[in-house]
Amino acid sequence: MQAPDQSILAVDIGTTSAKAVLFGLNGSIIARHSIEYPLQSPEPLAAEQDPELIYNAVLVSIRNAVRAGGVDATRILCVAFSAAMHSLIAVDHDGRPLTQCITWADNRSAPWAQRIRHELNGHAIYQRTGTPIHAMSPLSKLAWLRETRPALFAQAARFISIKEYVFHRLFGRYVVDHSMACATGLFNLEQLAWDEEALQIAGIDAGRLSAPVATTAVLRGLDPQAALATGLDRQTAFVIGASDGVLANLGANAIDAGAVAVTIGTSGAVRSVVDRPLTDPEGRTFCYALTEHHWVVGGPVNNGGIVLRWIRDLFAGDAARCDIDSGSDSYDALTRLAGSVEAGSEGLIFNPYLTGERAPLWNSSARGSFFGLAMHHRKPHMVRAALEGVVYNLYSVLQTLESVTGTAAKIHATGGFSRSALWRQIVADVFNRDVYAPESPEGSCLGAAVLGLYALGHIETLGAVAGMVRMTARHRPIPANVATYARLFPIFSTLPGKLQHEYEAIARLQR
Repeated sequence: MQAPDQSILAVDIGTTSAKAVLFGLNGSIIARHSIEYPLQSPEPLAAEQDPELIYNAVLVSIRNAVRAGGVDATRILCVAFSAAMHSLIAVDHDGRPLTQCITWADNRSAPWAQRIRHELNGHAIYQRTGTPIHAMSPLSKLAWLRETRPALFAQAARFISIKEYVFHRLFGRYVVDHSMACATGLFNLEQLAWDEEALQIAGIDAGRLSAPVATTAVLRGLDPQAALATGLDRQTAFVIGASDGVLANLGANAIDAGAVAVTIGTSGAVRSVVDRPLTDPEGRTFCYALTEHHWVVGGPVNNGGIVLRWIRDLFAGDAARCDIDSGSDSYDALTRLAGSVEAGSEGLIFNPYLTGERAPLWNSSARGSFFGLAMHHRKPHMVRAALEGVVYNLYSVLQTLESVTGTAAKIHATGGFSRSALWRQIVADVFNRDVYAPESPEGSCLGAAVLGLYALGHIETLGAVAGMVRMTARHRPIPANVATYARLFPIFSTLPGKLQHEYEAIARLQR
């Protein structure tokens, strides 16, 4: 394929990999490259990563995507960024990390989240910042660090996210886009500035955080070593971009009223776009900026594709290898197994809380469980129940979201799960709504590319994304499956409430 005259490069700093995707100006994919990195757990409830490993993965993924695309680096309009939210790194005055990158999945600050929620005016802080009070939030992480590592906390010159770390390495500046700032629990949505009460609880002042900028902010003057490592021109425009969640909505063309994006990657989310900051009276949904005129409201779940990975790893050592033929893709084989069982898994229900849960429970102590196991259940039932459990949980989030933003008329599937026809059909049947799948699962990267075009004035509105997203599949609810799930979902949704005390007890034993 002949390289286009101009292109745009999107980079996603994800939870498990860094990805660079080179797009044509019409949204077509020219080339892509990704590099995985591990999630470490050096102690119970910890979920950390090596910032330097991630930074190098960003550089290499950019270089390899540009090479694979065969494009002239000087003809790349811009590099636009997406990133996972809620990470925290303490750095010294020279920008060297004093901690690992503490990710959204780290639950060590859960006691502080409880204290903020119940004792320190947590609900009012949520209403101003749009971030539910939870261990995922840098607000809770900072309070925990201050208490448990006071010397390190005092030594730290700044507290930043992995995206800020990358941009500081690339440009020598500490900047954070409004979207990522919203996800800290420290940022006032109305004022677009750091929230004073939240800062007091965290024990810091604004000088120890990055300067907030619009998601359309453009940086130039790439570090010479970074330019050499990536093959990019030093004056290439870098659009700071936004968080992966809000960009997934944009990249799936789920930005109009009534459109909802359902994403399942490592984690998952259900999100809708509104035109002003909007929070939930009960504190169950987030609100993060896409632009000053586009705000994304929704609920994140910890347990998305990570559940399928767990199931894969659980069965991989078995002599039968989960009925996976040698050389076949393990995930495809798992979904084939699940597809051999009828909807509802013959009465087997899985609560997918392997890593605690954010929405709809907001309970770091929640734990996973199979309910209804009987002698007739086999591996295929367990695999399908796991897929269904993730979707049941997302449907619970949709119900909460609809109470805030109104009825969802159309569901757009994004993330890795959008490749699976079975998983998409389960969403259609549980949600009892049509589900549309885009041609490309690269929703966050395409969203970053569109935002980059908007930032540079190449498109007038974000609505231009409609001409770039091609839907290749539509799943209509199957009435018999809808009826089955309608009987099972109430059982699923009542179990966490009944097990609340048991969750706390077992979590204490695991710490």
